Amino acid sequence: MSKWGPLAARYETERPRKMLALDGGGIRGVLTLEIVAEIERQLKSLLGAGDSFRLCDFFDYVGGTSTGAIIAAGLARGMSAAELLDFYTSVGPRMFDKEWILFRYRNLYKSEPLAAQLKETFGEDSTLEPHHLRCLLLAVTRNTTTDSPWPISSNPLAKYNDTARPDCNLKIPLWQLVRASTAAPIFFPPEVVEWEPGNPDKTFVFVDGGVTPYNNPAFLMFRMATLAPYRLCWKTGERNLMLVSVGTGAAPGGEEDVLSPGKNALSNLAGLPSALMYGSLVDQDINCRTVGRCVQGAQIDREIGDLIPRDSSGNVIPLSQDLSRAFLYARYNAELTAQGLVRLGLSDVEPKRVQSLDSVEAIDDLRRVGRQVAREVRMREFEPFLKP
Repeated sequence: MSKWGPLAARYETERPRKMLALDGGGIRGVLTLEIVAEIERQLKSLLGAGDSFRLCDFFDYVGGTSTGAIIAAGLARGMSAAELLDFYTSVGPRMFDKEWILFRYRNLYKSEPLAAQLKETFGEDSTLEPHHLRCLLLAVTRNTTTDSPWPISSNPLAKYNDTARPDCNLKIPLWQLVRASTAAPIFFPPEVVEWEPGNPDKTFVFVDGGVTPYNNPAFLMFRMATLAPYRLCWKTGERNLMLVSVGTGAAPGGEEDVLSPGKNALSNLAGLPSALMYGSLVDQDINCRTVGRCVQGAQIDREIGDLIPRDSSGNVIPLSQDLSRAFLYARYNAELTAQGLVRLGLSDVEPKRVQSLDSVEAIDDLRRVGRQVAREVRMREFEPFLKP
């Protein structure tokens, strides 16, 4: 019997492959979902698909970190963007239910609401095994026991996904893996996972994957899809591989009060996840734009620009001219500074309200930001991958 189970026909044949990578960023995942909803809408139209169309039908590999892992898991399970938006808008405030200030000696938020909702949404008995998913899934975590990033994939060919192993990754409950990826330090307590039942040496403590270099998991996904050790070995090339990366918004810039005596340890620690996430997402984005061929993406900085290939006259080189890059790449994200919001036509949105990872009171504004960024989505640019 094929290791791919019900997915065998799809993954045991050679074809162009499509990947979707989703950043971490707390409740700002609603911003991501508005962009994902537009991608879903355009693909449904371009492919002439019916109402049952889901992004897992198009993308062969969906991956995410932290809040991106929640979205990725939902998509891989066959949920629509609208269903995931409903999940975030109804459950988000409860997931970030603040504890009474006197009892915040270990973490700022309760973990129980999040764990309970993940079990309800993904199924308490669902795992990474192929019969529980409709496409490949990646969730990025950080194992504090081994002090290393742990990107966990549902790829049944991978070394540690061999079902003969007592510590097989595929046997881990999906809800618990996603919970491990979202355990942001300070905000949530760590997640303890018994990787091999009955073996205390294989019980590990996990925190948010956003505090690894892979808060933006896009380039990591490329490696895991193409490098021999991961055993997928998908073909590279501009006609063979495409990668769409969606962020949760970014707010580059320094803190004016960084040297203020009022800046205490707690406030600095609470801001640490955002700082780490921003630095890692930029690095991953640059890697994708230099190894891959960027067809969409905002300017990274004033020195390197947007890295979209242009000729000596400054004209974008048409895709009909193959540049021998490893994959086609698009990046969608929002700059959540005052200037960035003005450029999006949202000068009435308060930057600080939408920059925080726990901005539950700003969900409506975050959705507005996402809808504005979604206007940049042009899936027709991936025409070679739209053919049956």
